[in-house]
Amino acid sequence: MINYLANPVRFLKFSKVATPVFGGLALITTIWGLYLALIKSPPAIEHGQSVRMMYVHVPAAWSAMMAYTALTVASAVSFIWRHPLADSAAKSFAVPGTAFTFLALVTGSLWGKPAWGTWWQWDGRMTSVLILLFIYMSYLALWQIIPERKRAARLAAILAMVGFVNIPIIKFSVDWWNTLHQPASISTPGAPGMPPEILWPLLMMVAAYSFLFAWLSMRGIEADIVKSRKSRSHQIPAAKVIIEDI
Repeated sequence: MINYLANPVRFLKFSKVATPVFGGLALITTIWGLYLALIKSPPAIEHGQSVRMMYVHVPAAWSAMMAYTALTVASAVSFIWRHPLADSAAKSFAVPGTAFTFLALVTGSLWGKPAWGTWWQWDGRMTSVLILLFIYMSYLALWQIIPERKRAARLAAILAMVGFVNIPIIKFSVDWWNTLHQPASISTPGAPGMPPEILWPLLMMVAAYSFLFAWLSMRGIEADIVKSRKSRSHQIPAAKVIIEDI
């Protein structure tokens, strides 16, 4: 399947079907997830109504790391096999990943004020997510400031692979250091977990973010393929036609 979609022509045929499907699923799960999160789910005992910020914050943080992992994989494919479609995919993963990271930081700050009494704390989790935002922005900046596509792809891939070391730091920072941020509630073995009326809205919002990421990525890859084709067509010199009168 991966080899089949590696061809830009076949990918565009696939995306004509897949892109609207992902868009529709993103819309449905977002509406249903927000309904569960804002109306059906109860307030938490410790955080009260402010716990509803979790349904936006946690999926954003997870999606930011998921997007960067996908970006790193695409960058590794580009670096090793130098496939242009992998470059398009990596660039397209970076845009929603940057937005998810920014959203995670903003909502985390808004949630942190009533929960911890502070907007910001330079602890391991918050600082490492902020570093992730800077890595995302640096990655996109490389594509903008380097005009030659192949060179930009090479340098951006190196940055992405080196920056991946920050992902396990984000994941395990609450275990390695004493921080304000609470440890994982559902992904750590032996964690206390969540009641179903809170867990299901959270999982629905995670699905909504995932489908939104897929839709945005597909649209981004499509746009980059079209842009690359136009760029190549402009670089081809026009054929010279000489008309001789006999």
